[in-house]
Amino acid sequence: MRGPDRRSVLRAGVAVGAVAALPAGLRAQASPVAPLFDQLVQEGFDQRPEGATLLGVDTGRNAALRARMTDESDAGRAAAKALTQSQLRRLEAVNRAALSPADRQTLDVVLYTRRSAADVQAFDFGGANYGPSPYVISQLTGAYQTVPDFMDTKHPVETAADAEAYLQRMHAFAGQLDAQTGRLRHDVAMGVVPPDFLLDKTISQLAKIAVPASEAKLVTSLDRRSRAKGLTGYGDKAVAIYTAEVLPALGRQLAAVREVRARATHDAGVWKLPQGDAFYQVALSNTTTTRLTPEQVHQFGIDQAAAISARMDGVMRRQGMTSGSVGQRLAAMNRLPGQVYPNTDAGKVEAIAYCNARLAAIRTRLPEVVHRLPPYSFEVRRVPPETEAGAASAFSQSPSLDGKRPGLVYFNLQDSGEWPKFMLSTVVFHEGLPGHQLEGGLALSNTNLPLIRKLTSFSGYGEGWALYAEQLADEMGMYVDDPLGQIGYLKEQLFRAHRCIVDTGLHHYRWSKEKAVALFVDQQGETPGFATREVDRYCTQPGQACSYKLGHSTFVGIRDKAKAKLGARFDLKAYHDVVLGAGRVPLEMLQQIGDEWVARA
Repeated sequence: MRGPDRRSVLRAGVAVGAVAALPAGLRAQASPVAPLFDQLVQEGFDQRPEGATLLGVDTGRNAALRARMTDESDAGRAAAKALTQSQLRRLEAVNRAALSPADRQTLDVVLYTRRSAADVQAFDFGGANYGPSPYVISQLTGAYQTVPDFMDTKHPVETAADAEAYLQRMHAFAGQLDAQTGRLRHDVAMGVVPPDFLLDKTISQLAKIAVPASEAKLVTSLDRRSRAKGLTGYGDKAVAIYTAEVLPALGRQLAAVREVRARATHDAGVWKLPQGDAFYQVALSNTTTTRLTPEQVHQFGIDQAAAISARMDGVMRRQGMTSGSVGQRLAAMNRLPGQVYPNTDAGKVEAIAYCNARLAAIRTRLPEVVHRLPPYSFEVRRVPPETEAGAASAFSQSPSLDGKRPGLVYFNLQDSGEWPKFMLSTVVFHEGLPGHQLEGGLALSNTNLPLIRKLTSFSGYGEGWALYAEQLADEMGMYVDDPLGQIGYLKEQLFRAHRCIVDTGLHHYRWSKEKAVALFVDQQGETPGFATREVDRYCTQPGQACSYKLGHSTFVGIRDKAKAKLGARFDLKAYHDVVLGAGRVPLEMLQQIGDEWVARA
């Protein structure tokens, strides 16, 4: 995946769910520790109510949560830390020896998430996106950036109660904005100041969102959808709340970010922050679920990039591309006829249609590689134009548990020139099928997993599988009639190797932003705009970009061991049953599961 993982509701230390609302067919068998796991799920659900809406389980006993939002105040942050410690004590008190193997695995996974969360929460600054971030407000972090689209696409408006809950969430959104503005000032006082280039982008996005009520998605969404259901008056109520509370809060936040901008430097990495080196190691471990040092990850990236570049050179030469470096040849491919869709609304509609066709094409082939398919629908959409400037290049969001909302794959089409046609297929396979949407859909519908496991994810595992899925699509023959698409697949593999180099370069070796951007432009032919947005992301989400290639190498390594031992007896579907059937786990645990399976084979 080129962008941060947006498909899952639960990250390390944050559980959301509603056991009572889960369909019976999706519940795992009862176990002695099931009440504890269910309690932890409910506690996390109460802490972050948006997750219930994202999953479509804010009903029944949890219906009241549809009107609530996460408490971003200092008191709310303190409560989150206290809950993590409380859950750790209860989990560590469980007699592990008395549990079944499945329950022991779940206990180990959940303990891992809570310990990882505690490590992150030990730092009294920052926020989160899809991993730890040193910055509570940036181009990728902050309620201003996520809530309007969440309310438009995730909060249902079917009844008057839904519309009233929407209005209550608008009140709460204003509170979130002010709480995060206050937290920004707290962090800046500690010396935690985002780089100038991130603040410039944040200011631009905030200015686009802080618009009059008549132009605000938060207002127009409720007005449009409530009218469609025959509900009257809610548009006017939304205008009143937005004008009196939300818009002023956005204005205060914009003013605060502009003030902070005057204090910002151009230094890109977290090394410049108080406890910066320690924060980076924690973030790297949290997102990759490994114990590797920055030096080890950096060298791993260098080694992988060299091997992939050599393979790409051979493929390109077979296609008659011999002039220039690999990076220069990749850049030249962008200029080939028919490779770039027009940078117009019509051209972007055409690009999305092509992506949906590729998603449909590979879905019919999935029974060749897996025994079970997820019972959900999936589709590709465009990133909303108002958040394109800071949004990731592509990302995925999970379906609701009941399947009423499909799994979604988003492409950032701010500049169509950043998405030549030969790059689109492999990203669809990564974000959609057989990547995130297959892995995530199988986890959500796995009747052998308790709810807390269905909703837990790890970047190393999820991104590793999705990158492996790109390789799997190649092995399935999806590029037989598309040699340029195969080069695009190899470019994405090279991209993930370069991420390991760039992320550690920025945060450990003190690279400048410009040096990081130049690597992507020179060595893999990226456009400057795409490379800049990627580097901006790594500055906001330290460590997470390294999880892709490290995870991929784990999945491939286990498979290679099995093939070496079993030879002709190796069964690809059986291998996938092992690594997908265990549910999402840290990479260290995945390696152990794989080694034990190979030993038994």
